[in-house]
Amino acid sequence: MSWGGRRWGRRQRAVLWAVLLAAWEAAWGQLRYSVPEELPKGSFVGDVVKDLGLQLPELRDRSVRIIERGRMQYFALHGKTGHLVTAERIDREQLCERVQQCVLRCELIVEGEMKVYGIEVEITDINDNAPSFQEAEIELRMSETTAPGSRFPLPDAHEPDSGRNSLQSYELSGDEHFSLAVQAGPGGDQRPELVLAKALDREAAAFHELVLRAMDGGDPARTGTARIRVTVLDANDNAPVFIQAEYMVRVPEDVPVGSVLVTVTATDADEGPNGHVKYSLKKITEKVLKIFLLEVNTGAITLLRSLDFEEGDSYELEVQAHDGGGLFDSAKLTITVADVNDNAPELTVSSSLSEISEDAPSGTVVALLHVQDRDSGANGEVRCSLDGDVPFRLQSSHGSYYRVVTARELDREQVSEYNVTVRAADGGSPALQSSAVLALRVLDVNDNAPVFAEERYSARVWENNAAGALVLTVRATDADWGQNARVRYRLAEGRVRGAALSSYVSVQAETGALYALRSLDYEEVRELRLWVRAEDGGAPALSSNVSVVLVIVDENDNAPQVLYPPPLSRAAGSGGAWSGVELAPRWSEPGALVAKVVAVDADAGQNAWLSYELAKATEPGLFRVGLHSGEVRTARSPLARDAARQSLVVLVKDHGRPALSATATLSVLLAESVAELLAELGSAAEAAAPGEPAGSLTRWLVLAVAAVSCLFLAFLLLLLALRLRRWRRQHLLPAQSGALRGVPVSHFVGIDGVRAFLQSYSHDVSLTADSRKSQLRFSAASCCDTLPARPPDEASGHLVPSGDQVTESGGQVAFQVR
Repeated sequence: MSWGGRRWGRRQRAVLWAVLLAAWEAAWGQLRYSVPEELPKGSFVGDVVKDLGLQLPELRDRSVRIIERGRMQYFALHGKTGHLVTAERIDREQLCERVQQCVLRCELIVEGEMKVYGIEVEITDINDNAPSFQEAEIELRMSETTAPGSRFPLPDAHEPDSGRNSLQSYELSGDEHFSLAVQAGPGGDQRPELVLAKALDREAAAFHELVLRAMDGGDPARTGTARIRVTVLDANDNAPVFIQAEYMVRVPEDVPVGSVLVTVTATDADEGPNGHVKYSLKKITEKVLKIFLLEVNTGAITLLRSLDFEEGDSYELEVQAHDGGGLFDSAKLTITVADVNDNAPELTVSSSLSEISEDAPSGTVVALLHVQDRDSGANGEVRCSLDGDVPFRLQSSHGSYYRVVTARELDREQVSEYNVTVRAADGGSPALQSSAVLALRVLDVNDNAPVFAEERYSARVWENNAAGALVLTVRATDADWGQNARVRYRLAEGRVRGAALSSYVSVQAETGALYALRSLDYEEVRELRLWVRAEDGGAPALSSNVSVVLVIVDENDNAPQVLYPPPLSRAAGSGGAWSGVELAPRWSEPGALVAKVVAVDADAGQNAWLSYELAKATEPGLFRVGLHSGEVRTARSPLARDAARQSLVVLVKDHGRPALSATATLSVLLAESVAELLAELGSAAEAAAPGEPAGSLTRWLVLAVAAVSCLFLAFLLLLLALRLRRWRRQHLLPAQSGALRGVPVSHFVGIDGVRAFLQSYSHDVSLTADSRKSQLRFSAASCCDTLPARPPDEASGHLVPSGDQVTESGGQVAFQVR
C-alpha cells in the first residue's frame, strides 16, 4: 500500500474515533465541540438538538436554554434551528492566557424535564498575534575586557498564541562580534542569549547595533523585532550577586493595594558606578506589569491593584540586578496568592415551577438550582439548606446542581402559597452565604366535601303560611378553591303523606334558602323531616348532607267540634249547632248530672283548651255548665212551675287568639211519670222531624218498651203486695191504696228488698227523637202510672242523667234519652 493510502486509512480511523467519542459523550449527557477563535457573532458551533436526540417542536415547548457560569455569555441557542451558535467574538488569548487547551463550558437546561446537559467547546488557536518584545529598544553595557564566549540574557518575546502559532525561533543580525544562542527554560520555553563571539575594542567601536527577531510557526509566519544597542565600557571586575537565588513569598489575596510584598537584594563588590545596582523584571507580561511594580533602586515589589485568587493563584517573575558596568545577576521570584473567603456562594435558579397541584406525589421536582463558589478549599465548599418547616427537601443532582423536591403531600387548604428560601453557605470562617426565594402557588384539588355550619337545622313554621315563604337558610362552606369550592344545594328525595317532598318545600340551589311551596296545615302535618345535600363543583363532585326539621306551629284555625250531643239532621240545617234530648226528674237535687257536652278541637296547645258556658236557657237559673268538664247539672231543684221541656244552648270556646267557638243545643225533659215522659218524647220526635218515617218508628219502639216494662213492673207489684201483706200482719196497719203517691218512706214496708231487686234488674231502651238510636234507661220501679212529686228522702225513685253506664242506687229509677 502506498504512503497516500496509509494516510487516508489513518484519517478514516481518526474520524471514526471522533464520531464514537461524540456518541459516547452525548449518551452521558455531555457534548463536546471545537471551534476556532475570533469567529463572528452567530457562527455555528454544533447541532445540539440532533446530537441529544431532541425534537425541534419539543425544544420550543420545553423552554430549553443555555447557561454559562462566567461573566460573559459566549454561546446561545438558535430557537428556529436548535443550533449552538456564538453569542460574542471569542479571543482565546484573553480567555486562556497560560492554558494550553482552552475549553469553555456551558449547560443546556430542559426546564420541562428538569434535565441538564453539559457542553464543552474547545477554542482552537489561530495565528492572530505576532511575537512582541516588552521593550523595542534594548541597551546593554559590556566591558571591553569581556572574554569572548560570554553570554548575556536577552528579553523574551511574548506570543499569546499557542501550538504552532506560538513563538518558535529567534534570529540575530547586525554585527560579527555577536552571535545568538537559544537556551531551553525549565518549562520548555526558549530563552535568547547574546554571545560575545569576538573581543571588543572600545577604541575601535564604542557602540554596536543589533536586531533581534522573534518568529512564530503560523502560515504565514508572524515576526516581532527588538533593537539592541551594545555600549562598550571600560573594565568592570565584579558582577552583582543576589542574596537569594530564588525568592518565594505567600500573600493573602486581600492584601491592601500599595503593600510591599517582598524586597529583593543584590550586592556588587565594585565601587562607583560599577557597584551601583539597579533592578529590573524580565519575562513579564502586561498583566503582571499591571499588578506588580519593581522599584529600580531598592528592589521592593509593590502591589498595584488587588489580588484575586480566582484570577491567578501564583505568579513567577525573573528579577535582574545590573551594575553600572553592564554586569548582571538573575533571581527567580514566586508570589503565591493565598485564598481568602471573599466570594459568597453563587446560587442560581436554573429552572423552577410557579404552580404545583396539591396532590402532587412526594418527590416531585419543583426547582433546579446551581451553586458554585469561586473560592477554593473549605472556602469553596458549599452547603445548601431550606429555611423553615416547609414540605420540601433538597436532592443533590448532576455536578453542582440541586433539585428541590416535595417531601410530603401538600394541602392547599392549610397553605396556599410557599416562599421557599434556599440558602447556600460556604465553609469559610466566617462563612459567607447567599439565598434564593422560590415562589410556589399550590393548585387546588377537590379533596374537601362541603361542611354545613350546623350539625342539624330546625325551624318553626306557622301553619297557614303564604306559599313561597322563606323558612330558613342552610349554609355550607368548602375549604377548596374556585370551582371546587362552589356549593350548590338540593333536596334529598322523600314523601310526606303520600306526596313528594318537593311539593312541600324547595331549596334555592345557590343560596341554600329553603322555601315553603304550599300553605302548611298543622292538623295534617305536624313536622317535616328532610335532608338537604350540598355538592361542590369538583369533578367528581363531593357532597354532604344535613338534617332539617321543620316544626309546624299551630294556629287557631279550627273551631271546637261537638261530639255529644249528636248533631241534628244536616238536611234540616242546624247552622253549625248541635242538639240532643236529655231526661231529668223533677225532684232532682241541686248539682244532679243532667248531661255532658263532649267537644274536641283539632288544634293543639291552648288553641285546643276548651271551656263551656251556658249561653242560653229556658230557665236561666235552673241549670249550670261545668267550665272545663262540660257537665250540665241542676243549679236548683226543678219547680212545678218550670216548663217540662227546657232548651239549653251551651257555648264551647277554645283559648286561641282570637277564640273560636261552637254551640250545642240540649233539650231537657222534666217528668214525674213514664206516661208524661213518653208523651213528651213523642211530641219531641214529632217536633224534630214531622212527617218522617222515623217518628212512627219511634212511637212503635216506645210502645214496645212500655209493654215490656209494664209486664216486668207487674211482677214487681205482685212481689210488693206480698211484702206489704206480711208487713201489715206484723204491724196491724190499715190497708193502703194501690197509689204510691205521697207515701212516706217510714210507712213503706220492704223497701230494702225492692232496692236489692231493682239493683239486680234494669233495662236499656234507645229512644232518640231524631233517629232510631234514642235510648231510654229505667229501673224496675218505673212502670207505675205516677211517681211521687218529691222524693221521700231516700225511699223514692227519681230520674237522673247518666253517661255511658246506668247507675242505680237507693231504689231510684233513672231515664235518659239520647
